[in-house]
Amino acid sequence: MPELKFTKSTDTEHEIKLDSTLISASWRCGAAVAGQTAKLEVITSFVGNGAKIKITGKTENGTNLGKISDTISNNVYVGELDVPEDIDLDDEAYFEVELSKNGLSGESSRIPCVLPAEISNMQWSASEAGRGDILTLSADIENVRTQTEVLITIYEHDEDGAHDKITDFPGVVRSNRIEVKWEYEYFEDVDEVPTEEERQKYGRSYNPPEYFFTIKVYDIEYGREQESGLLTFKDWIEIRVLNYTGNESYVLHLADGSERKGTFGEDGTAREEDVSPGRCSIEIEREN
Repeated sequence: MPELKFTKSTDTEHEIKLDSTLISASWRCGAAVAGQTAKLEVITSFVGNGAKIKITGKTENGTNLGKISDTISNNVYVGELDVPEDIDLDDEAYFEVELSKNGLSGESSRIPCVLPAEISNMQWSASEAGRGDILTLSADIENVRTQTEVLITIYEHDEDGAHDKITDFPGVVRSNRIEVKWEYEYFEDVDEVPTEEERQKYGRSYNPPEYFFTIKVYDIEYGREQESGLLTFKDWIEIRVLNYTGNESYVLHLADGSERKGTFGEDGTAREEDVSPGRCSIEIEREN
């Protein structure tokens, strides 16, 4: 981008001509996938809102990827081109951009033409997990070159389909397979834990959080139908009484508003499984 300089006096009105510039023409995906769309982006400066832009998609072997005739706003244009299903897999795609009234033109970088990924056997290494457990996420991946980086996203499953994104991290395809380690942590806001009163209203019992993962390859996300299966979060709490006399019992107040009552073992300890996550409190009761 050219450097802007102003050397005239600032107490007088001046008219300045700003030169239009094509800053970049780039793909927003790592490959042109057969039968899919390929997203692109054009960034300019000082072309003016409503400036006409023309984009022509091509490949090195001469395949036509279509044309776009549109206008640009705020110096940025985002669009997409259709990639034919019968595209040559040893080919590379690029696009030409022209803003004729601004006297600008240019070409994008090249991206490889590839087949859609075929992903199967998405699975967790366990069906249940607690805090700090190390899990392995794995899947078989065909039509993807070895050493290709993909994006793994973990969602908390919602029965209504409004799945919450928990985290994402990269993975690398090796020998048609991906396998990564992930340390489980509980992420949900305690305020979102349904209360005992809310569950009774709808006739439901406590349902622990469940998670699935997806794999994004070349900007296409696979696994949104929970093909990985659901990982269930299991929380527990262990209580220990110091100077235990054998006359103590407890009342455990959980984050969802429910209570659990119990007694201690001979060593003064007790453990409650499958508790709702979040902050809780304990009352110790002693018999006279």
